[in-house]
Amino acid sequence: MSESTPSSCQGGCACSRAAASLESRILRQLLAINALMFGVEILAGWWAESAGLLADALDMFADAAVYGLALYAVGHAPALQRRAAHLSGWLQLALALGMLLEVGRRAWFGAEPLGHAMIGIALLALCANVACLLLIRRHRHGGAHMRASFIFSANDVIANLGVILAGALVSWLDHPWPDWIIGTLIGLVVLHGAWRILQLR
Repeated sequence: MSESTPSSCQGGCACSRAAASLESRILRQLLAINALMFGVEILAGWWAESAGLLADALDMFADAAVYGLALYAVGHAPALQRRAAHLSGWLQLALALGMLLEVGRRAWFGAEPLGHAMIGIALLALCANVACLLLIRRHRHGGAHMRASFIFSANDVIANLGVILAGALVSWLDHPWPDWIIGTLIGLVVLHGAWRILQLR
């Protein structure tokens, strides 16, 4: 009986290390995709004068930071994973408020977003976020850090669809208000996602 204990412990430790290694690889891929798309969207949003694209870019930046925190939490105790998830939730909350302020600034001072550019960049971001969602979906019931990562990826897909819709309406109506509305809604979606993450236990 006593001889089987070390063997079972070693087997459990090996499985735990393998799971942690898989989580780390997935989170590195998510981090790379979101960091790249943040760079693309922040430049495109500035060029296209789109509050929606800029809001989505900030969301990408927040996600990249969140995946970095989750990567740090891999293999650690559940309590540390929860702290990493909650820290990422507070980060999301702060950036969501920043997004809403930027949308308000653009609505106040005026802007002329380019609808077709919004659609093209948002479609690219949608492909990237669907890939992220497929990568993380098998781990959506894992530790708090992985559940938080899944919530971020799902929110991103919703935000991308919103920017595509806003771009189509901007082009059709020749007015920036759909961009401002979608930028505001993205901020609210991120706020809701932050609240969900802060509730994780």
